[in-house]
Amino acid sequence: MNEAQRNHIEDVYDVAAWGAGYFEVGPRGNLLVRPQRGDARYADLKDIVDHLIAERKLKPPLLLRFPQLLESQLRRLHEAYVEAAREFQYAGRHFPVFPLKVNPRREVVEEFLRPGLKIPCGLECGSKAELCAALAMDRPADSLLICNGFKDEAFINLALLAVQSGQQVVIVVEKLNELAIVIRQARQTGVAPWIGLRAKLYSRGSGKWAASGGEAAKFGLTTSEILECVRTLKAAGLADALKLLHFHIGSQITDIKRIKIAMKEAARVYCKVRQLGVAVDYLDIGGGMGVDYDGSKTMFEASINYTMQEFANNAVYVIRSVCDEEGVPHPHLVTESGRVMTAYHALLVLSIRDEIETFADDLPLVSVDADDPQVITELKELCDGVNAKNYREYYHDALEHKDALHTQFDLGLVSLEDRAKGEVLFWETCARAYKQSRSAKAPEEEFEALRRILASKYLCNFSVFRSAPDSWAIGQLFPIMPIHRLGESPTEFATLVDLTCDSDGKIDRFVDIKDVKDVLELHPYRQEPYYLAMFLLGAYQEVMGSYHNLFGRTNEAQIVIDNDGRFHVTKIVPASSVADMLSFARYDPAQLRERFERRLAERVDAGKLTRDTADGLVAQYAAAAAQQTYLE
Repeated sequence: MNEAQRNHIEDVYDVAAWGAGYFEVGPRGNLLVRPQRGDARYADLKDIVDHLIAERKLKPPLLLRFPQLLESQLRRLHEAYVEAAREFQYAGRHFPVFPLKVNPRREVVEEFLRPGLKIPCGLECGSKAELCAALAMDRPADSLLICNGFKDEAFINLALLAVQSGQQVVIVVEKLNELAIVIRQARQTGVAPWIGLRAKLYSRGSGKWAASGGEAAKFGLTTSEILECVRTLKAAGLADALKLLHFHIGSQITDIKRIKIAMKEAARVYCKVRQLGVAVDYLDIGGGMGVDYDGSKTMFEASINYTMQEFANNAVYVIRSVCDEEGVPHPHLVTESGRVMTAYHALLVLSIRDEIETFADDLPLVSVDADDPQVITELKELCDGVNAKNYREYYHDALEHKDALHTQFDLGLVSLEDRAKGEVLFWETCARAYKQSRSAKAPEEEFEALRRILASKYLCNFSVFRSAPDSWAIGQLFPIMPIHRLGESPTEFATLVDLTCDSDGKIDRFVDIKDVKDVLELHPYRQEPYYLAMFLLGAYQEVMGSYHNLFGRTNEAQIVIDNDGRFHVTKIVPASSVADMLSFARYDPAQLRERFERRLAERVDAGKLTRDTADGLVAQYAAAAAQQTYLE
């Protein structure tokens, strides 16, 4: 493909805007992935998919994981704070922490802790299960293990085990009674953990999760409760254990102004606590750094109006300014930017299995004769007469004739065959009118709505609820585009539907640099392999996905791009089988098979089946239970 075609297709799908330097259209018309921004190395996604299908015998849907993008994002995040500290003469260090809730998969977590990274990446956990995983993993010596969330005695005892194993553990107090448990257990065990206090700030974030911050937030201590905690710790002789002040104003913050406001308030709280005679060393500014899912760089809920460096600069500058004004040391900064760290590394490859027509587009235009009802002949005249000057008028007339057709059918005045003929003519008239409207300088709103109606529905071999739950639950936008055939102009408009027996199992909102598209530009479906990919799925989607309709995990492959530019599959995780999902729903697959065999045996005894036929049916049943849950 030439450069003009390449630029056009990148504009259609806005790859450069949301791809963050990791994804781009290649000269063969396939989508490329790079291990880090500006890297000369790349891999062809279509080549990867073809290899996995032909050589590794995997079937779509395929979750592709690129661990090098995890490392790249961690480095970008850490270097942004290092650069901000250098620019603004900030004395504190930066300690990145990965929240396990964002993606607790071992493959993800171990990449952040991999030896040789030389970045003190720690972990944040909010449950006993997460803490059990975290305390047993090898981490850099000076990294932190942050314990957030509501805690009982068992949770705190588990955290004390981590302290005894030589780890830097911070138990963040969310409510007053937790502090009492920490003090009691510390005295009983003789183990003194580091203690953090989570402040409930007045400031709030922006975007979908703005309500998670502010005075009505679920987590955090009020000002009076913070003062009470300080008094309690001093009385217990544990004031030196208070090492960290924590706050969080929400996830996916869209507006940089909200960040500045929150940082100023948090820095002020930190300074006042220091002035109470408590040597707090760390300020945990939580998460909130957003991902630009649609590439628009705006305050829209799927975007952000700042870069990673701008976020770090604002945080460091504001906190330094307040600390200098108050005359207290600059704290070490702890960040929990899990979404930014993981979103880019995972994508889902979908195969289009069929096209569901929304009207009789694939039927030949019907013939009309003198015996047909008048409404049919008039619809035929409208259909044949649509042109650039009358398309709006004829479209309105066609709407009236469609209503008349259905009314006459309800009254028994037209046959089922006549109704079918009239509907074909109506939709063909709509299609021709819409085609004429596309050449207008300012397309009318009614024809934009008609585009949605005329759009095809492409049946995709996946479950929205399993692989992209935020798309269904909160309307999150994820970039979606073909990974091949990009040298061809996409001429079809379509929405996507999944395999589930649920009307919500669809995607009909797509990223756009200026708006939200209600249809996606795709290529005509030609009854041959056609692959789309859904990007930026690495944060939250895997852990929050449900097993609706008992569709299970997809096949997964971990891909590494070597220095020579070749890709290597370093790990494969097979998809859930039908038997796996039956067990998940508390069925015993072996017992189900026995019941099926018993039913067949009764039919053999009754002379309705031969023994050989029954044995063959049992074998088919067993084979079905071993298959993956998606279409083969």
